[in-house]
Amino acid sequence: MPFDFLSEFDWSRLLTLRTGINIVDITIVAFFIYQLIKIVRGTRAIELLKGIGVILLLKLFSMLLQLHTTEFIVNFVIQWSALALIIIFQPELRRGLEHLGRGYLFGRRKKSNPSEIVVGNLATAIQYMSKRRIGALISIEMESGLDEYIKTGIKIGADISSELLINIFIPNTPLHDGAVIIKDFKIMTAASYLPLSESPAIPKKLGTRHRAAIGLSEATDAITLIVSEETGEISLARSGNLITEMDSNDVIEYLNKELVMSTKEKETQGPIQQIIEAVRKGVSGK
Repeated sequence: MPFDFLSEFDWSRLLTLRTGINIVDITIVAFFIYQLIKIVRGTRAIELLKGIGVILLLKLFSMLLQLHTTEFIVNFVIQWSALALIIIFQPELRRGLEHLGRGYLFGRRKKSNPSEIVVGNLATAIQYMSKRRIGALISIEMESGLDEYIKTGIKIGADISSELLINIFIPNTPLHDGAVIIKDFKIMTAASYLPLSESPAIPKKLGTRHRAAIGLSEATDAITLIVSEETGEISLARSGNLITEMDSNDVIEYLNKELVMSTKEKETQGPIQQIIEAVRKGVSGK
């Protein structure tokens, strides 16, 4: 039989202690090489490593063709390379040792919650614009999609920062008129058009921004923040309701409850629970 040697092979030889130690040894080396690549990726060390590769190829080339003078020079360079590498790679070595000391190599770094970053930047921007009476309209997508309103604006697709939000709403700039729409922790568009509410219950003193925010809240479950250009008052629209006379602390408290807490709940849920919750919301229409 062609596979008789498999039955006759002494498999116990592969399960010796030495084999296990070799496997552990190779795994450790591979792990540290992988972590080293992660540390130097995107730094000038990559270009230096390419240069080292060229020197090694030149060494092999000179040996094969017996280029004695070239080989002598390459050998001289290699002899001093250990000291040169320590000097050249000093920043990378220091950063790698810092990562090792802090336990980052083993994934102990605490990841910041993107929802908390969003809330912090929104609160800072809202407070700044409120004090200076800079009108603003910022909508945050929740469960209901806002794609039809995103299409009406000017695409940005940038990470959220308070500085960018403030600059968008500076008066007499091309993007200040309209709404900023936030989706997936990014500023998707600016100068987007929102549907105006036709509710007769809205006070006449409220302007177009407030009517647009309430109109969007009637059609979707989005959270919309408004800063009045006339008074600097901060308001929030959600589910057809308008909360007025808010300050930055009120904004932080509300957004922490709606964004940060809901994100943490989703992270603790397994995939099956998330599917069940999505189906439940779809059936109930919430």
